[in-house]
Amino acid sequence: MEKHGEAEQTAFEIGVVVPKRVQEQEEGENNDCLEVLVNEFKKAGLIVDTVVGLHEEFIKLAAPLEVLGRAAVELQLKKRTHIGVDLQCEWDEIDAFIRQPDGSLFSWCERFRCCRHIINGIVNKSNSVIILRSNCKEIYWEPGEPLIRKLESEVIVKEVFSLHDEEKRKQLLRSWALNWRGFTNQPIDEVYSYFGPKIAIYFAFLGMYTKWMLFPAAFGLILQLVDFGSLQLLVLPVFFISIISWAVLFLQFWKRKNSALLARWQISSSVGADSGHKFLEMEWSSFQSPVELIKKWGTDKTKLKEVFQREEWFGRLTRFRNDAVVILSIICLQLPFELAYAHLYEVVQSDLVKFGLTAAYLFAIQYFTKIGGKISVKLVKYENNENTEYRADSLIYKVFGLYFMQSYIGLFYHALLHRNFETLRKVLIQRLIISEVLENLMENSLPYLKYSYRKYKAVRSKRKREKGSSAGRIQLIPRVEKDYLKPAYSASIGEELEDGLFDDFLELALQFGMIMMFACAFPLAFVFAALNDVTEIRADALKLLTMYRRPIPRSAATIGAWLNIFQFLIVMSICTNCALLVCLYDQEGNWNISPGLAAILIMEHVLLLIKFGFSRFVPEEPAWVRANRMKNASQAQDMCSKQLLRSISGEKFFDGSEKNE
Repeated sequence: MEKHGEAEQTAFEIGVVVPKRVQEQEEGENNDCLEVLVNEFKKAGLIVDTVVGLHEEFIKLAAPLEVLGRAAVELQLKKRTHIGVDLQCEWDEIDAFIRQPDGSLFSWCERFRCCRHIINGIVNKSNSVIILRSNCKEIYWEPGEPLIRKLESEVIVKEVFSLHDEEKRKQLLRSWALNWRGFTNQPIDEVYSYFGPKIAIYFAFLGMYTKWMLFPAAFGLILQLVDFGSLQLLVLPVFFISIISWAVLFLQFWKRKNSALLARWQISSSVGADSGHKFLEMEWSSFQSPVELIKKWGTDKTKLKEVFQREEWFGRLTRFRNDAVVILSIICLQLPFELAYAHLYEVVQSDLVKFGLTAAYLFAIQYFTKIGGKISVKLVKYENNENTEYRADSLIYKVFGLYFMQSYIGLFYHALLHRNFETLRKVLIQRLIISEVLENLMENSLPYLKYSYRKYKAVRSKRKREKGSSAGRIQLIPRVEKDYLKPAYSASIGEELEDGLFDDFLELALQFGMIMMFACAFPLAFVFAALNDVTEIRADALKLLTMYRRPIPRSAATIGAWLNIFQFLIVMSICTNCALLVCLYDQEGNWNISPGLAAILIMEHVLLLIKFGFSRFVPEEPAWVRANRMKNASQAQDMCSKQLLRSISGEKFFDGSEKNE
C-alpha cells in the first residue's frame, strides 16, 4: 500500500469555508467547532491545512491514495480492469485496475465523489449529545448525525467547494488557454484529468467543430468574392448540398471520436445514464424507484407488472403534458411578441428608432426567457426521470425551444414572408458579429467583475474591523480565499441541474442553426462563425482556469441532448434553405411548379435521404474500439466461465464427499 501512496502526489482539492473565530475564543475553548471539525477530518485520514483569510477561515483537505481507496470500496465504485471489465473497486487488488491518462489511479470525478463520501460520513458515534461551541454559540450534535450537515444547517460551514491545483492550472494555462499557436489542437487528456469528462468532451467537440468549419467557411468566402453571374442560381444549390453533407458527416465522425475518447479514458458509454452524479442527487421527484417498488410489492409478479406499467405511462404522460405546456406557451405568448418585433423592424425606417426598438426587445426577451426557464425547471421537477442527467436533458429541450423561437422567428419573417434578403443579411451580421462579440465580452468580463467586487468587499470589511489597530499593514489574500471569491461555474437557467456548459453549448447550437438554416441567403456567415469559434476555444479555457472556481466534476459519456438538437437543426436547415432557394428562383412570387421549383422539391427529399443514409454509411464506432470491446467481452466471458465451472466442480466434490461419509 505504501508504494501505491508514493506513486501519486496528494494535492489539496477540497475547501471548507467556516466563519472566522473571535480572537478571545481562539485559545482555551472546549469543543470548539473548528477544532472538532479539523480533528474529525484528521481521524478520517484526510490531510488538513487551516488558512485564515481576510473575512473567513478555510480548511483545505487532501485525501491520500489509501483513504480514497477505502472510500471507493465503501461506495462500491466500479473501475475498469486490465481485461476491459468494470468491477467493484477492491483495495487489496488495486493493481488489477487501469490507471488514468495522467498516471493517477482515480479520476478527478472519482476523487471528488470519494472526498464527499468521507466528509459526509463523519457522524457522532457516541451515545450522547456532544455540545459544540462557536463564537459564544452552542450547537448540539446528536448521536448518528452527520457533522458537516449539522454545521451547514447552523451556517457554521458556509460552503464546501473544489480547489484549483495551482501547478496543474498554470501548466494548462501555458499549454492550452494561452497557446494560440495550437489553433484547434488541445491537450484533451490533461483537460479530462483536471476538469472531468463532461468539460473535456465539450472542448473536444468544440475543437473538432472549429476544424471542420474551415471547409464551409472557405466555400462561403469564394461565393462572396467571386461573381458567378448567371451561374449563381446553380452554384447556391451546390453549396447547399455540400454544407448539408458536411454537417451530417461532421456529426457522424464526432460520434466516432466520442467513442474513441471514451475508450481512451476507460469510460463506459452508459456512465451518463446509469451513474450520473449520484453524490449530488436531490429530492426532486416523489416517484418511487424500481427497487423501492419491488421492496414494497414483494414478489407478486402480477402486481409488480401493473405498478411498473402505471409508473411508466404516468411518467411519459407527465413529460408529454409538460412539453405541451411549453410548446403552447411559446406559440401563444412568445410567437406574437417575436412577430410584432420583426414586423415593426421591417416597417420602421429610422435607424435610431430601430436601435431603440432592438434595445427594448433585448431587455424584454431576457425577462421572458428567465420566466420560461423557471417554469421549465418547475415542470421538470414533477417528471419521472431516472436521474439528474435525464432531468437535465429534459430541461435542455424545453429551454432550447424558448431560445429557438427567440433567435429564428424574426429571421423566418424577413426571409419567407417579406423575401427581404438585404434585411435578413443585416440581421444575420448583427447576430453573428455584434451579439457574439458582446456575449463573449459579457461571459468573460462578468465573472471578473464579480470576483473583483467580492475581493473589494472583503478587503474593505477587513479594514473596517481593524481600523486603527493595523494601520499601514498590508495583508495579502490567500490563494484559497481567491478561489472562494470567484463565482461558481453554473448555468444561467436551472443551475440545480446544469453547470456552465449549458450556456456554452446553447451559444454553439444557436450559432450552428443560424449559419445552417440561412446558408443560401448569406454564405459568408460561415467565415464569421469560424473566426468566432477559434477565439471561443481559448476564451472558454481562460475563463475556466482563471475566472471561475474549479467546476464540480460531472459524469458524462456524450454531449447528451445537444446531439439531438444539432440533428434537428440539420433537418430544419434542409427545409429552410429549400424555401430560400424557391424565393430566389421564383422572384415574381407566382409559386408555379416549373422545372426549377420541381428540382428544388426533389433536392429536398434527396438531402433528407442523404442525411439518414450517411448516418448508416459511417459507423459510429471505430473498428479498433469495437475490436477491443469484443476482445474484452470474450476474455471476461472466458474468465467467468472458468470461475463458474470451478465453483460447480467444488460443489459437486463437496456433495460427493458428504455422501461417502
